[in-house]
Amino acid sequence: GTRPAGARGGGDPPPADAELVRHARGGDIESFNELVRRHQERVYATVYHMTANHEDANDLAQETFIKAWHALGSFKGESSFFTWVYRIAVNKTLNFLKQRRNRTPQMSLNDLDQNVENDPDLVALVSDRTPRRDAALAELQERLNAAMLKLSEPHRMAVTLHDIQGLPHEEIARIMGCNIGTVRSRLFYARQQLQGLLADYLK
Repeated sequence: GTRPAGARGGGDPPPADAELVRHARGGDIESFNELVRRHQERVYATVYHMTANHEDANDLAQETFIKAWHALGSFKGESSFFTWVYRIAVNKTLNFLKQRRNRTPQMSLNDLDQNVENDPDLVALVSDRTPRRDAALAELQERLNAAMLKLSEPHRMAVTLHDIQGLPHEEIARIMGCNIGTVRSRLFYARQQLQGLLADYLK
């Protein structure tokens, strides 16, 4: 067949998510794997900013895509696949945080540091990406993580999706199952809280 005019250098343009979903619903695991590849980094990053724990974020991101595979039959395509998967991730993470809150008194930043030091993959990741990490930046990141964990979950989710993932308000409203006004007010209060928590550091 003839190639579409827009296609570059030998080969067709990558299929749209909707097309991959159609094949995946027919049982094509490779199409689903491609969807996972496209979205796993952003899903992982979102969950990590909510849990501040790489191991939990890994587990939850994995569970999200396993659930998505099993629930694909119920995906009607009313939203994008991305929004749908995000909703699964958000719900899983909120449930997990609720259980964690009931289970453990408080997780300290020292625990986080030890997790990083003891995880060889993580050490490699951190050192590969930023060979000479600026200490001041690392400290700010640590403080930001601590401040984020003090926000209520809906507020933290709004900040993560908007300020860290860069999603528009409409998309966040769909993911969080609320209206745009609620998203805006959550962002507003969350930023005020974060500024308060980081005030001493940012002077």
